[in-house]
Amino acid sequence: MPPSESQPLARLPVLLAVSCLGTGGALLAGRALLGLRPTLTPDWSTSRLERVWRWSPDPLRRREAALLLAGREEGEGRLAGQGWGPDPLAAVVLKQSALRRAAREGRPAALPLWRQLLRRFPGEAASADALYALGRDQLGARQALLRRFPAHPAALAAALDASAGEPPPHANTLHLARWGPRWPGATEAISALCAEGSLRPASAAQLARGLAEAGDGGGALRCLGQPSPEPARVAALDDASRLVVARALLKGGPEQRRLAAAWLADLVRQRPRAPEAEEAVRLLSEREEPDAVALLNTLPPRWRDSAPARARLASADPSGRAALEVLRRWPRDPASRDLQWEQTRRLLLAGQWEAALATLEALPPELLPPALAARHRFWLGYVQRQLGQEDAAILTWKRLLLHHPGGYYGWRASRRLGLEDLALRRDAKTPANPPPEPPWQPLDSGDAALDALWRLGQPTEAWEAWRVRRGGQPPTTSADLLVEGRLRQAVGDDWTGLAQLERAALRLSPDQCALLPELERSLHPRRHLEAFAPEAQRQGLALPLLLGVAKQESRFTPAVQSSAGAVGLLQLMPATAAELAGAPLTTADLQDPRRNASLGARYLRGLLDQWNGDPLAAVASYNAGPGAVQGWTTPDRQAVPELWVEAIPYPETRLYVKKVLGNAWSYQRERRPAC
Repeated sequence: MPPSESQPLARLPVLLAVSCLGTGGALLAGRALLGLRPTLTPDWSTSRLERVWRWSPDPLRRREAALLLAGREEGEGRLAGQGWGPDPLAAVVLKQSALRRAAREGRPAALPLWRQLLRRFPGEAASADALYALGRDQLGARQALLRRFPAHPAALAAALDASAGEPPPHANTLHLARWGPRWPGATEAISALCAEGSLRPASAAQLARGLAEAGDGGGALRCLGQPSPEPARVAALDDASRLVVARALLKGGPEQRRLAAAWLADLVRQRPRAPEAEEAVRLLSEREEPDAVALLNTLPPRWRDSAPARARLASADPSGRAALEVLRRWPRDPASRDLQWEQTRRLLLAGQWEAALATLEALPPELLPPALAARHRFWLGYVQRQLGQEDAAILTWKRLLLHHPGGYYGWRASRRLGLEDLALRRDAKTPANPPPEPPWQPLDSGDAALDALWRLGQPTEAWEAWRVRRGGQPPTTSADLLVEGRLRQAVGDDWTGLAQLERAALRLSPDQCALLPELERSLHPRRHLEAFAPEAQRQGLALPLLLGVAKQESRFTPAVQSSAGAVGLLQLMPATAAELAGAPLTTADLQDPRRNASLGARYLRGLLDQWNGDPLAAVASYNAGPGAVQGWTTPDRQAVPELWVEAIPYPETRLYVKKVLGNAWSYQRERRPAC
């Protein structure tokens, strides 16, 4: 072969290698560029999402844009024709398409879509809605729903809706007691079944636990037998159920508390190594009854020498030496934290600064949850100042503001340092329009599918998927409480969501500081601004103050009604509201956010005027009444306001004042804590 013909063949492998490398490099570069594109979130404008939906070369981004757009507009056009394939998000799309078709054309027209959803995605949470829709005509579908997705809201709704004649007897009510006793209407159904009286012990025990989980200790006791609990029904309670029922009974009257204490003590004596024994000892140690210490002394030795029991015994030692021993021996136990504050508060009110300093130093703030560390640092700084350690006090308060700038103690530290104060009146320079909503934040649940639903503007789907994954089990860790609290907020349940977030804050360990900024943001949502903002302006009140009262009074839940009869966002008593309005008002009137905000703002403004702008006395009066607060008036309210608050004889009002004004400060400052 001539040399001129062999040279190109010799170069062919090199050319192929270069070509392959170039193509691979181009693909990698293209993938890297795709990875640099911003992630689609609910913060994106409609026009920006429209451009992605129409022009993006990436089918995944087009699908995500379509899903975000579908949540803002009626119609299926953007969801159709996207080639969803086996993507789990296709289950959500099919569900939404079925719901829209049913609303537009009637329920029968949507049945093919429900069947398709169930066939293609039988394990996805959205299929529970398909079983619910099909179960209206098919008993088998309804039973499959209860079996496969027992904790899903669709299953709870189906159990509540089902007729009493379906086999097996009472199965639907028992399902509610097991998987959703707090579901609207569940407690009424459970109580009605309990009243029948012909229940097997195991069923009665399950119903009793359900009512106890819903907070109805008296109802739980009635399930176990009247006029006194039946031994067979009580014996049917397992350890976990007995703990739940006892916890509810401890909030009842003297007889219920006595019975709960006896059950808890028996649990600890009979099964001292059971997982529930520790919590039972903690509950017994928190009792204030005169026999509390004697009952603790009847427990097995390992529990008599536990942190909760020793802390309860130490609280009765006036010398404080027993308390210091507990703090040093069990520095990380929750009982030690409670004991430290109980002892510190007693010493502060007595002016025993040296002893207070020793108690505070026995358990440093680095071992406490952030919310309790803020309290610790404030009073440590206060005691240091009283002892002439001015530089140390200033440093302590500055650390407080760095790590926990919000809340009541952040406000008091700022005041003590001569910095910003809490605004009570509306500044003339304050804009009349309410502040904008905070930016969207990722869920960070650790579950990629759940986080994707949240990111794509599907909070209801995320909430339902979360319930299915957890099997209805309540969250216990601070991280899970944060996730579930945010999910509940997103579906409109601020009442439960904010309570869970408060629990998360108290359970947050020092090494979980990274969760604190999102926890603080979620703890202070701005709800019903269309009602509060104009009333704050009309009454000359700072909007953060009004929001702080509403958050503590109702957790921004308009329909809530207290056992004393207070109603609505600002929990107005009907008589007070009628006096303010000049005419009687119905419950429905007081549940209207605008009406309630108007009357509540006027009442709060009147209290501030009555107390010459003193926020502590005004807020205390909102809770306990001006007459009671008048009886607590001492020179300390102006000279040492923090000690005046700690001396309030009503524990509820003492906590209320700190919570409301801490809320208001957090709304005003909006600074996130630093690790």
